[in-house]
This record gives sequence, structure tokens and C-alpha cells, in this order.
Amino acid sequence: MVSRRKFIQTAGLCVGLASEARSFKSDRTDFTVLITADLHAQLFTHDEFFWENEKAVFKKRGGLDVLKGLVNHIRKREKNVILIDAGDYFHGHAIATKTEGEALIPLINAFQYDLVLPGNWEVVYRKARMVDVLDRIKAKKICANMWHKNLNGDRGDLIYQPYWIKELEGFRIGFLGYTDHLVPKRQPPAFSSGIGYTHATTTLAENIRLLRNSEQCDMVILVTHMGLAQQLGLANHPDVAGADLIIGADTHERVRVPIEGKYCRVIECGAFGSFAGKLSVKLKRGAKPEFNYELLDTDPKQYLPDPVVTRLMEEVAAPFKKEINVVIGHTSTPLLRYFVLETPIDNLITDALRWKFNTDVALSNGFRFCQPLAVEEGTTTPITKEFLWNMLPLDSVARKAEVTGAQIKKWLEQELENAFASDPSKRFGGWLVRFSGMQINFTASRPMGSRVNRVTIGGQPLDAEKKYSIVACEREGDPIDTLCRIEHVSSPLSMGQGLHEVIIEYLKMYSPVSPVVEGRATATDLPANLLTQLQGTSYVFR
Repeated sequence: MVSRRKFIQTAGLCVGLASEARSFKSDRTDFTVLITADLHAQLFTHDEFFWENEKAVFKKRGGLDVLKGLVNHIRKREKNVILIDAGDYFHGHAIATKTEGEALIPLINAFQYDLVLPGNWEVVYRKARMVDVLDRIKAKKICANMWHKNLNGDRGDLIYQPYWIKELEGFRIGFLGYTDHLVPKRQPPAFSSGIGYTHATTTLAENIRLLRNSEQCDMVILVTHMGLAQQLGLANHPDVAGADLIIGADTHERVRVPIEGKYCRVIECGAFGSFAGKLSVKLKRGAKPEFNYELLDTDPKQYLPDPVVTRLMEEVAAPFKKEINVVIGHTSTPLLRYFVLETPIDNLITDALRWKFNTDVALSNGFRFCQPLAVEEGTTTPITKEFLWNMLPLDSVARKAEVTGAQIKKWLEQELENAFASDPSKRFGGWLVRFSGMQINFTASRPMGSRVNRVTIGGQPLDAEKKYSIVACEREGDPIDTLCRIEHVSSPLSMGQGLHEVIIEYLKMYSPVSPVVEGRATATDLPANLLTQLQGTSYVFR
């Protein structure tokens, strides 16, 4: 932990002294950047979702031992391999949650990462635990917009260094890190207590100039955990001039061809260890960097699992194996969470909440993570406790309240802004909020406050004056009268029961379930199978 001013002054002085004697060992150098992101602690090979010929296709992908096999393969074939992770490594699976990330430490260290950026979910175990876990990772950590918030709320020093420089044969490659400034709003506020965030543009131009001029970097790469829409917004912002590429994360997008921004290109490399990004770079003295990018599938049929990582996985999983393999129900339709507007997983969750607590409406945050659970036609697939933790990696307590129709309308407009804001910097990384008992129709391209066309609850048009009962999960740190970001609710009441228990009860009663997309949220200008927030570019999720 170092003050940003001292870090920049010291770095500038050191390079200023060294630059006079800087010498190149060669006129050119080649290197490879191998990228993982949004692993969400998914240890094992799992079903993965692909969209092919306008339909869902499921294939086996991932597994940390298979991912390490992919890394081994690239390291054997390529020289100068730099391995980085762009965040959200330590949360999202039962074993990670039950050990507060501890089980993942030997696994991530087995990969020998060069560089790690904290994501928005690294704060889930609170600040002290985040710092402790990341301190024990044998990799450099960078983040230029995440700082200690003093007790009086004042800004302290940066928690991590803003950048890291790799030198190869006299060439210097600068990696500059930024995470999402919206974490305190997206996550339960208590998670990021003691941490302050600033928008990337607060220091971006200054840091790029520092890397280009004082640090004499031949290439500048931004590593960001902000979501594809925000990252493309950054690529179109003049402050990013001087950077060569943005390596992004957060929205789990599978960018297979770099997206062209006004000032630089953007990539994002999928999630859950199902994919890795491979960036092949050629640097020549006096010339602009040349690079080629491809998205690699972590295919267990293509890459041999690394035996050391396999053994470590078995060791960390052993104490939990019996518990997480318990079957709690079955499904006859695939469970997935890839569509932006509505998903079968969240329909299952909100239906269970509304059934249990007998409310007009049940709400679920627009979570993005959870690999799918495939089902062969005409059969059922077991739902285990492990998969329950993947669906709901926070076993939050349910809370009931009452809200007026006018509050619901105002809240929906804000949630639509969070998902579809014309200003990318205002977009949350998650998808649209989910619900049961309510149907909405909207126009995403309209401005803030005018998107909602109609709302029905229980089949009846929304009444602005009427009070409706709602249930959702509590978010630690929210005021008692705030529920799922709806402010000033009335009669809030904690139900004292976690969401996991509710889902288990529901499955015991109704299994096998068969949730599908059924038109709870529809848009006049977007398809029901929308798979990305990013519109108007060449990018297609597949």
C-alpha cells in the first residue's frame, strides 16, 4: 500500500535516471498475453452455453485443471508468456464462499499468474479479507481507482499500485488497472465499507502520460473490470488516447474479434474458466505494436488436465464433496442465466419466493453469473446444492415490504437506466432486474424516465396509488427502508429465512421444475433472446 503521489514520484525518478542508459537488446520482441477473467471460483468442468443458429447449444467446458492444461500448452509453444487475471476469481462457488476464498489460494498460485486485478466481487468477504487473500497471491496486483477510505470518509492511499511494467529485451510494456467505480451501488454497500472508488477518467490520462513519457513504455495495455459497455465507452473517450488496448472483464462477454473504439480496441474473455484470451504481440523499435487476438475454448477434449491442479482441486473439495453433491430437485428444462431481459434461473428463484411469502411480486437482482445446467430432451437433470450455490452465491435473507405502484414505476425506470443508459459509464455490469408476478414492456432506446410502456401485476394494469406487497433479498448496508434498490418502502420485515432454504422447500414441493422464458419482460426494440447490453457494434455473443 503506497500513496499514489509517492508511487508516481518514485517511479518517475527511477525511470528518469534509468532512461538515459536504456538500451535495446534487439530491434524487436514478441510476447503473448494469456488472459483469464470472471472465473467465479468454478473449480470443475461444467456445462457451458453457446448460441448457434438461433438456438441454445450446450458443451462441456472449463475446470481449473483443464484451464491450467491450456496455460501449459501455450507456455510450451510460445515465448515470453504473461498470464493475467482480470478479476472475480474468489467468489461464486460453494467451496469459495464456505472458505471465504481460502480454498482458491493454492489453486491460483499453481497457475503462476504474473498480474491480478481485483474485480467487483473481490470485496464480498469485506475489505480486510480481500486484502489478506490477495496479499497471499504470488502475482503483482494493480488498481488505479481503488483507495482506502478513512473513518471520516476522506480519501487515503491507493490499496494497490496503479500499474505494473514488464520489460522484455529492453522493450517496456505497461499494464494499467481500473475496476468498476459503481461497486458500492451494484453490490450490497457493506461489502465495500472502507474502500473508495473513483471513475477511471479521474486519473486515466495522467497515468497513460506517465507510462508513455516518464516510464517510456513502448506499449500501454489497460486491464479493466468494468463491463463491456463501460469499456467501449472508455475506448471512445479522449483520455484513453495513448493506450493500445483495453483488456476487459465483468460482463462475461465473449469477444472473438477486438471491438474498435475511437482511440483503442477492446476485448473481453468470457467467464467461469470456459475460455481464455490469447493476445500475440509483436513490438518493433520505432513502430506501433502489432497484435493478434483469439478467444480459446477451455475444451477438456483438447487440453490435458494439469495433474498438480487436479490434486489440489480434490484436496480443497474433499471436506465439502458430500454436502455439495446432495440432490435437492430436478429440472426438465435447461437452467441458464445468459439472456439480458429474462432467464429461466431467475424465473425459478422469483417464483419460489412469491410462493413462499405469498406476495404480489418477487424480485431478484440482475445477476449475470452461473454457468448453465443442461438437460437432454425427454429427461430430467438433478439440481445439487453445488448448483444452488452457483445460482445464488449469496444466501441472503428474504425481506418483505409494501410499495406503491408509483414507486414501482420509478424504480423500473431506474433499473432500465442501469441496464441501457445511453452513457456507458452509467451502466451496471448486470442485466435487467428479474421478477415474478409482474410483466413489463419497455423501449430501451428511449431516454431515462420514459422507457416503460406498460406494467401489469397479477394480470391487472399497475395502479399508481395502490400498495403492493413485494419480497426480495436483503442487501447488507442498505437502509432498512430500501429493498432491491427501491427506496422508502413501507412496513419492511425481515423474514428470517435465507433464499437457499426457500429454493430447497420449493423444489421439494414442485420438482421436477421446468422454467422457461415466458415474456415477463419484453421490449419493443430488443429481442427476447438478447445476449448482450452492447448494441450498435460488430460484436455478437456466441
